[in-house]
Amino acid sequence: MALQRQLAEGNFDQADIDRMTAAYEAALQLLRLKDRNDPINEIIAAKIIHVTRLGESDPPRICARALRELGISLPE
Repeated sequence: MALQRQLAEGNFDQADIDRMTAAYEAALQLLRLKDRNDPINEIIAAKIIHVTRLGESDPPRICARALRELGISLPE
């Protein structure tokens, strides 16, 4: 999984990992990305990690902000 590979390079506690995993899975579901080898997954994972490092801790907000920062707009 793209997120797990990138998390291995960081220093995160289990609570952060759980929050980022939830945000990542939500993003993949919202974007209907089923192929776990799709290169876009790496980009999404990196952005989720970035948003978390900026201090966001709520998985839905992490997901929404990461997608927004990637220029992906979702219907409300």
